[in-house]
Amino acid sequence: MQVSRWLGIALSAGVLAIAGCGGDDEGGAGESAAGGSEATPAASVEKFAADTTLGKIQEKGEITIGVKFDVPPFGVKNPQSGEVEGFDVEMGKAVAAKLGVKPKFIEAISDNRIPFLEDGTADLILSTMTINEERVGQIAFSDPYFIARGRVLVPGDSSITGVADLAGKNVCTALGSTYEANLKKQAPEAKLKLVDSYSECLELVQNGAVDAVSTDDVILTGMIIQDDTLKLVGDQLTQEPYGAGIKKGDTQMVDFVNGVFQGLKDDGTWAKLHEEWIGKYTGEKGEVPTIGVDEAVELVKNN
Repeated sequence: MQVSRWLGIALSAGVLAIAGCGGDDEGGAGESAAGGSEATPAASVEKFAADTTLGKIQEKGEITIGVKFDVPPFGVKNPQSGEVEGFDVEMGKAVAAKLGVKPKFIEAISDNRIPFLEDGTADLILSTMTINEERVGQIAFSDPYFIARGRVLVPGDSSITGVADLAGKNVCTALGSTYEANLKKQAPEAKLKLVDSYSECLELVQNGAVDAVSTDDVILTGMIIQDDTLKLVGDQLTQEPYGAGIKKGDTQMVDFVNGVFQGLKDDGTWAKLHEEWIGKYTGEKGEVPTIGVDEAVELVKNN
């Protein structure tokens, strides 16, 4: 089953609360009003000077946010309405609401997230992006807003029980993701299949072109939501602290986004969004991240 099943589940649960219109197929952009889900509270707007990054965004009336379009429950585009929904989307809408502007969501796959920030295509990236030392050298990050764990996904009848069984197997992950390096270290004899998007990995494991997929557990859970013949195997491989990607040197944006995220954590909104988009499928209660960027980098180093 494909994304339609995920959408059917979401619709039946009444969680499609994003207003707006979809972008064109080639551009991959969808716009959503800043209203957000019912779990996102109304935000008081802070006004910024016109010559600042945030002031320019307020003058424009729109913030461009790069998200995944094919990774439920964090970011998925509804093929019928063109709307984008998910946990990352809701975090982005909270930032837009606090600025008093509309969010414009564009598709940001693993391999173009940093270039989008560097060339100004996106003002902010919320795209299941792990904070690590290499990336911190290229862009700025907010403090972690979610911590995922690396796992392996296989067909239900597979004999693979964990990373030790990946030697000689075809394993899919996304080009530019942390797993490109992690798998070379933890499963050096695996045959990596690197693709642009995780939806491609799902199709490849479904049709038998690859034996396994490795990435973050919550991304893999989204695949199981779409196809319940798949299963997770083995212990966690890594810990993956997600941060919002921000153009390097933009300390004003970092401070602002951190303030928005801390407010969501403190007032219970983060927990509500976690249950709405993630917890109901994983059966786990979300743990609010309390570490900063430096601690996140060390966490990944110790994987």
